[in-house]
Amino acid sequence: MKKVLWIIAIVLLIAVLIIGFGIWFIKNEFKEDDPEFVLQLIKEQADSKNIALSIMHNEKQMANVNSDEPLPLASTMKIIIAIEYAQQAAEGTINPEETVSLQELEKYYIPKTDGGAHQAWIDSLTSLEQVTMSEVANGMITFSSNANTDFLINLLGLDHINDVLIQTELSDHELIYPIGAGMFLPKTIMEERNLSEKEALKVLKDMPLDDYRAKANEIFKSWNEMPPTSKEKKELASAFDMKFQKVWSDRLTRATTSDYVSLMEKLNGKQYFSRETHTFLDPVMEGLMQNPQNREWLKHAGQKGGSTAFVLTKAMYAEDKKGNRTELVLFANDLGTIEQMQLTKKLNSFQLEILTDPSFRSKVEKELGALNSVNQIEY
Repeated sequence: MKKVLWIIAIVLLIAVLIIGFGIWFIKNEFKEDDPEFVLQLIKEQADSKNIALSIMHNEKQMANVNSDEPLPLASTMKIIIAIEYAQQAAEGTINPEETVSLQELEKYYIPKTDGGAHQAWIDSLTSLEQVTMSEVANGMITFSSNANTDFLINLLGLDHINDVLIQTELSDHELIYPIGAGMFLPKTIMEERNLSEKEALKVLKDMPLDDYRAKANEIFKSWNEMPPTSKEKKELASAFDMKFQKVWSDRLTRATTSDYVSLMEKLNGKQYFSRETHTFLDPVMEGLMQNPQNREWLKHAGQKGGSTAFVLTKAMYAEDKKGNRTELVLFANDLGTIEQMQLTKKLNSFQLEILTDPSFRSKVEKELGALNSVNQIEY
C-alpha cells in the first residue's frame, strides 16, 4: 500500500512540476514586452533567408537584412489595394459613401479561413445590412477581412491595382491576385482533372506561378456569375488542410522589405500621393491614431500586418510630434511554430522601442549593421 501511495505522490509531483514549468514557459517565452527577442531572432535566422528586415529613421538606413529577398506578403499586400481605393475615390471613380449590402460581401467570405477577421469587423458595425465603401476598406486594413479585400479587388479592377506597383516603383513586387479564389484551386483541380488529393497537391506544387495565378483569376471571375454556395465553402474549408495551405501560402504574392520600406516612406512623407488621395487613404491606413494615447505623441502612424500558418509580415510608418520619421518592415516565412508565436507576441514591443528609444535604435543599427557587412559578397 505504501508503495502505491509513493507512486501516486511521485506522479502528482511530476504533474505539478510539468504544469509549473508550462506556466513559467508561457509567461516568460510568450511575454509581449520583449524587443530583444526580435533582435536576436533576426540575427539567428538571417543566414536562412527566412526573415528580412528594413528600417529607416529620419531618411537614414538603420537596418537592412535580406532586404532584397522576395517573401510572401500575406495580408500586408492589402496596402496596395487601399492605395488604389483612395486614388479612385480622389478621382471620383468610386464614391466612398456609396453603400453595399453585407449579403454582397458574403459572396466573397469563406468561413474558418481568416482567423475570425471578417466576423470581428461585422461585430464592430452599427448597421448589419448596408455599409459604405469606406467601411469596407477599413475592414480590409484594420480587421484584415479577406472577403472585403476580394470585393474591392472586383470593384477596383486587378489591372488598376497592379498598376500601383508600377506607379510606386516596386520593382520586386509580384502581381496581386484574389485571396479566396486561390483557396479554391485544390478543389477545382481535383474536380476538373478527376485527381486524388495527393495528385492534386503535386499538380499545384509543380504549376508555374503564372498559370497558378491565371487559374485563381479564372475562378474569381466565375463568382460574378455563380458565387460558391455555402455548402461548397464548407467543403473547401474542411478539405483545405495544412498540406494545401502550405502550397497556397507559398504562392501568395511576394515582395521585398526593400520595396515596402520605400512604400512606407512615401506614405509617411505625405508628398508622393496627392492631398486628395491622402484624404481617403489616411483614415483607412492610420487606425492607430484612433487611440488617444497614440495621439499624445504621434503626428500620424499607419501599419498593416499579415499572417498564415507559415508567414508573418508587418509594414509600418510613423512620424512623432518632434518630427522624427520611422519606417519599419519585417517579413518572415517558414519559422518554427514556437518562434512564429513568439514573434507575433513580441513584434509590437520591438516596433515601440525602435520608435521611442534612441539607445535601442543604436544597438539595432550596430548589431544588424555588422551582420549585414558579414553577409555581403565581396567582388
